Amino acid sequence: MEGADIVIHAAALKHVPACEYNPFEAIKTNLLGTQNVAEAAIDAGVKRGVTLSSDKAVSPANLYGATKLCAEKLFVQSNVYAGPRPTRLSCVRYGNVVGSRGSVIPVFEEQKRNGYLTITDQRMTRFWISLDQAAQLVADALSWMRGGEVFVPKLPSMRVTDLAEAVAPGVPIRYAGIRPGEKLHESLLTREEARHTTDHGDHYVIEPEHPFWGERRSGEGAPVAEGFSYTSDGNDRWLDVTSLRRLIATTDGGEQAGAAIG
Repeated sequence: MEGADIVIHAAALKHVPACEYNPFEAIKTNLLGTQNVAEAAIDAGVKRGVTLSSDKAVSPANLYGATKLCAEKLFVQSNVYAGPRPTRLSCVRYGNVVGSRGSVIPVFEEQKRNGYLTITDQRMTRFWISLDQAAQLVADALSWMRGGEVFVPKLPSMRVTDLAEAVAPGVPIRYAGIRPGEKLHESLLTREEARHTTDHGDHYVIEPEHPFWGERRSGEGAPVAEGFSYTSDGNDRWLDVTSLRRLIATTDGGEQAGAAIG
């Protein structure tokens, strides 16, 4: 790592059921692993580093979300430990990635051959982002960052029932009930974070709360409204069945599209 200009920390144990089942490993990978990356970046004098977070870090209801929230805090506060060194560290936070590992879409494809699909709850909604958009957000964050920010893209939401219809039209659905640690809806930004969040058109920037970061983006972006929150069920942008089919079709033929719901 010595002499590197940037570090992108994307490693994680990311599946909710796996983290609930194996909490020791989740903590070692998602927390201690993040601390190791931050310390190594600082020691090596890396100029900029970004860690990838998740909507599940917002008001977490499961261990995966709790570890990602802590990982965000670690990366933001690691700027303190950099001291006079040039290293600056920030985060990006987004929803389920079309094309990431651990897809629900191949599960639906397999289930439809058995004559029915399984969904935990018909009310469930999620944020979705394409793999290209996620990669671009990371690249942009590396350009925009000054250290300690959390960058949140503006994303469309989708209903899990619409995703099922997009993958397997007309196939009956069985509802299994919410799994341990699962949410009905996800959030990307809380009311508490809104106090130090600015709107930059296609994304939000959550600035660090502590006053020792030096000059910030005075005049850049518009403060969000008091009490603002950004949730998948309260979104004003939605992917319908047609949009979901188009998105799946453009992502490796749908064979590896989507991220695990939950």
